[in-house]
Amino acid sequence: MLDSGYRITEGVLTVAECDALRLSIASRDHRNGRAGVRNVMGNPVVAAVAADPRLLELAADALGRRAVPYRATLFDKSYRANWLVAWHQDTTLPLAVKTDSDEWGPWSAKAGRLYARAPRWALERIVALRVHLAASTPDNGPLRVIPGSQHAGVLSHEDIVAMARLVEPVDCIVGRGGVLAMRPLLIHASSKARLDLPRPVIHIEYADNPELRPGVRLALA
Repeated sequence: MLDSGYRITEGVLTVAECDALRLSIASRDHRNGRAGVRNVMGNPVVAAVAADPRLLELAADALGRRAVPYRATLFDKSYRANWLVAWHQDTTLPLAVKTDSDEWGPWSAKAGRLYARAPRWALERIVALRVHLAASTPDNGPLRVIPGSQHAGVLSHEDIVAMARLVEPVDCIVGRGGVLAMRPLLIHASSKARLDLPRPVIHIEYADNPELRPGVRLALA
């Protein structure tokens, strides 16, 4: 159930599967040197991996019930496509239609999808699996997390910064083919890569049910 907010499982995909997935993304989605690509669930190879029984089992174990993939994003950090991500939580979800509930919002549109900041109850029904197509090392900007911070709920920026100062962070070092499961409310960040070691990751999000409540449905992204 991810009491610490995250879990690393090594060797989920084979080297050959990592190579095939990386090649598919490079040819279909990763154009013009972009380091991040949204909405890659439309890539049939990514969709097949998201629905792979090995990943579904990891996601269902984290959620404590069935898991349905609904969104996938490519992150391909390298020395040439380098960026720093400050401490934050993942608090927005893609929705099929706008809801009038004041629990949701502010609203925004990204890459043709409707997004809203979500309430705690919705985010607690989500888990992300980060599929590492190459090794994440101390030198290529690994994900850093604050263990257990997801239990604090949806936090303000000030509270996130304060918690990050109080709790010792953990670098998530993951081998090629490994999977990092994480809760969206887990406080996390990443530094810039120090060496030219590409760190391609497919970030796949799962919910226990795309219909979170009547009239509140996640959009496929």
